[in-house]
Amino acid sequence: MIRPGLAQDLSPNDASRFARLALKCVGKEYPNKPDHVMADATDVRSPKAMHPAFYGCYDWHSCVHGHWLLAHLLKEFPGLPEAKEIRSALDENLSTGNIEGELAYLQGPERKSFERTYGWAWLLKLAAELHGNPDEDSQRWFAALKPLADYLASRYEDFLPKQTYPIRTGVHPNTAFGIAFALDYALEVHDTKLEALLTDRARFYYEKDVSYPASWEPGGEDFLSPALMEADLMRRVMGPKEFASWFHKFLPILPPNLLVPATVSDRTDPKLVHLDGLNLSRAWCMREIASALPQKDPARKALAEAAARHLQDALANIVTGHYEGEHWLATFAAYALSAAKP
Repeated sequence: MIRPGLAQDLSPNDASRFARLALKCVGKEYPNKPDHVMADATDVRSPKAMHPAFYGCYDWHSCVHGHWLLAHLLKEFPGLPEAKEIRSALDENLSTGNIEGELAYLQGPERKSFERTYGWAWLLKLAAELHGNPDEDSQRWFAALKPLADYLASRYEDFLPKQTYPIRTGVHPNTAFGIAFALDYALEVHDTKLEALLTDRARFYYEKDVSYPASWEPGGEDFLSPALMEADLMRRVMGPKEFASWFHKFLPILPPNLLVPATVSDRTDPKLVHLDGLNLSRAWCMREIASALPQKDPARKALAEAAARHLQDALANIVTGHYEGEHWLATFAAYALSAAKP
């Protein structure tokens, strides 16, 4: 747990703690909550039969970002005590054959909206993480994953021009989140076509937004803040001056409820524990947004202080003994602690 006044960065001790949580679940097939439309009786299959790479961690997207977490920790802390076990897990799951199986599943009938766009975004984030690590193993895993990343990039290119309106929910389909992580991937691998599409759609959906009703947040099962996720996307596509002007029109007032950690009443409930994730995703958005604002902007200080409060609250509840949160919260924690610090 982070104490007030200390730097809120990802430490080797946190990295080991988070790695152990991810290693415990990326190969754990059950319990499992598949997002699976059955075309006929032959589609009645086990999670591992459907998803030879990403069958663990309760659901597909959590397993994907559990692999991102392992790849991220390996890049940031190559000497981690768990490094050998991390390499073994990534070797086993991110094989060429397993990724071919994942690609075959996504290309099958009834799969057009599978994990759109939350799981898509995390898969591209995983690919970007591997691509950005010169480690020989990471480059090999990236090469294995690339056909699946290419396919999902093409899904974005097919889908977003058809999506007339953004999805502003605080859970998986959130459009701003889906575009933000995909844009990180496009920039990392120099996919200029995808980058142009994502930037264009971000502006199309959000550039004219003003006086966003952030006082309505949070929703009862949110793990993303629609307001902050949108702002975190727009700081990616705008220059500093343009973004600062846009941000203060978008959120002319930072409502108190946005700056205070959400209350989690039951961490054994798979939906209510989403709010621990909300506190972590709020923290990473606030840190990144604050870092993009001018030094003397009052909102910069308010967001930085609120981010610290959210981290202080949420980091105490990553390891609870309840799989409902433990199968995914470490990813959000690591990402929040790795975010820019204003």
